[in-house]
Amino acid sequence: MKYERNRAPMAVILAAGIGSRLSPLTDKSAKCLLSVGGSVILERMIRNCLSCGMSQFVLVLGHRADEIKQFVDKTFRGIRVTYVINDRYRDTNTGYSLMLASSVVGTAEFIKFDADVVFDTKILRALVDSDLPNVLCIDRNIALADEEVKVIADDQMRVSEIGKSVDPDTALGESIGIEKISPVTGPLLFAELKGMMESSIHAQDYYESAYARLVDKGVPFHALDITGMKWTEIDTVEDFAAANAMFGSPIMTVSRGQQRALDEASANPRR
Repeated sequence: MKYERNRAPMAVILAAGIGSRLSPLTDKSAKCLLSVGGSVILERMIRNCLSCGMSQFVLVLGHRADEIKQFVDKTFRGIRVTYVINDRYRDTNTGYSLMLASSVVGTAEFIKFDADVVFDTKILRALVDSDLPNVLCIDRNIALADEEVKVIADDQMRVSEIGKSVDPDTALGESIGIEKISPVTGPLLFAELKGMMESSIHAQDYYESAYARLVDKGVPFHALDITGMKWTEIDTVEDFAAANAMFGSPIMTVSRGQQRALDEASANPRR
């Protein structure tokens, strides 16, 4: 693993949804403000980004936007955060939310996060350190069904298909909701999303639909195998319980130098 990088990408976090499947936990709270292992889900995500040298954030908000803004502003003073509001969060989906970030992101490299994913920092380090331009984090060790966003890739890990409708029997694994998008592909992605959202039939489309369209047009996307690393998506009360079992302690911001020391120490324990 590399520990130096010239410039870290921007973080784009999609946190506009209601989280109705987590009721009653979300009856009085935004999903991303629930606590897992003693730390708020969104705090875990932002601290993981800070640990990887990422310091620019775009948060796309909708449901309980003021509460989320208040939490971030109080918890993280001095970081660069731009808030984008999806006023149509009740009748749109992640594709529309990501499109709204285009004016802020511009041509910057960025990593897109679903705000309901809890993950180990090592996943993000591997993604940031990848030299490939457009990368999807993929877990092979998942029982694939209709709900999962499935990915097909060749021996070189180049993606040929992505989406919930992909045949589970031919899929490599599940896309976990964290992707890196290059400065070249970003404008193409936002243009694709804008074109899709001009028709009301695409209002509920996920951003993966735009990824799939770009793949069909020959834009290279690659899969990063993160199988065995800790992560979970939180959609249901059962997911929430599983996340607390998996991540049992509060998050800390760990620099690359500190992580290198921790890795070296675990690789060479004192006898």
